[in-house]
Amino acid sequence: MPNDYFQFQQFRIEQSQCAMKVSTDACLLGAAIDLTGATRLLDIGTGTGLLALMAAQRHPTVDIEAVEIEVAAATQAAANATASPWAARIRVRALSLAEYAASQPAPLSHIVCNPPFFRHSLPSAEAARRTARHEGAASLSFGEISAFAARFLLPTGQLTVLLPPPEMQLFAVEATAAGLFLRTRLAVRHRPGGRVTRHISSFGRAATTVTETELVIQDATGAAYSARFRALLAGFYLAL
Repeated sequence: MPNDYFQFQQFRIEQSQCAMKVSTDACLLGAAIDLTGATRLLDIGTGTGLLALMAAQRHPTVDIEAVEIEVAAATQAAANATASPWAARIRVRALSLAEYAASQPAPLSHIVCNPPFFRHSLPSAEAARRTARHEGAASLSFGEISAFAARFLLPTGQLTVLLPPPEMQLFAVEATAAGLFLRTRLAVRHRPGGRVTRHISSFGRAATTVTETELVIQDATGAAYSARFRALLAGFYLAL
């Protein structure tokens, strides 16, 4: 059973009120997102607030907003942000993405999201966990995320998402329909030679040649993290 907290080097995530706990996937996304030129970042479906906090640690001046539809999770994410060294730069709002859009936010340089993606698996019996993990009527759709990003990203802004490869293909279709184009794709494998389990992809307004890279989480023995994984998470994990 997951712990009620996860201690990082510079901040602590309390997660007892959040359906989705700290995961390796989310940590990779937070460490891999390109924050070049970041001025104003939105974390969609922030959950524990992990991605917002990782962005704040990595970039010394970016202002961060985070939205979360589950009130209990939003409250805990706000508390995590307040307890961090970057409280002045992070604002957590208990809103749906549609409600946030209706507030007419200022343009964003970066948007990051780890969206619901279990389209065909059996939904969880727990409502909050189902909303966080399964795309459906009560959760974010790929089209909704894409349309929001197309509306509020700056001309040079980027949207970065993490999904399994089949779902990322579907997301890319929605993004293209909204006027956003794939720019980078990081393929994630657990072990050398293993199947790709996740894609971390970024989208922008201009069509360009896609930059493709790969990351393997574990080394060939399966007993330790790979050198690249350790380098990415070196400023976050207590031990690697």
